Amino acid sequence: MEPILFVNACVRGEQSRTLRLARHFLKAYAALHPDEEIYERDLCARRLEPQYPEVLAERDRLWEAGKLSDPLFDEAHRFAEAHKIVVAAPFWDLNYPAILKIYLERISVCDITFGYDDAGQMKGLCQAGGLLLITTRGGDFSLPGSSWMEMGARHLEALCAMYGIGRFHLLAAEGLDDINLDAEALLHAAMERADALACQF
Repeated sequence: MEPILFVNACVRGEQSRTLRLARHFLKAYAALHPDEEIYERDLCARRLEPQYPEVLAERDRLWEAGKLSDPLFDEAHRFAEAHKIVVAAPFWDLNYPAILKIYLERISVCDITFGYDDAGQMKGLCQAGGLLLITTRGGDFSLPGSSWMEMGARHLEALCAMYGIGRFHLLAAEGLDDINLDAEALLHAAMERADALACQF
């Protein structure tokens, strides 16, 4: 059974529009792939500490001792071993919530999610063939001249290259806070795209 990792960074919980869209996608995906197990990692339910000096010192000590099987690295191992990865994170302050950044720092571990070859070139060590970011945005950042302001998707796409994940996908519902637009209709249209993406991902 090939594991699918669902990283839930939706701070508003079940009230989150992003989580609503993600649950719709996962339901459609599960119906098409009944043999694949989906493991949800709710970043709000079990919270990671930021890499404060003492946390980083312990991580460095374990890494230098070659103790990569220590529980401190469990998150990185689960991420590296996932067959596919789905990340749900709302668009906040041109990026995503801090809880996701903390998680990404924790899983970025040399010799687990990435490494270096004999020539000193970085190489990805993750097994996932694809990563999907699901997000909702109050504004429309697909419009000409505004795409440069969106940092979250671009950061995750760059990390995919670092981790060796060959395909990055984005499912975004945009313009949801524009009073001139029908937010529910926009979200419904994104759910229709989610149904199509579930067949391809």
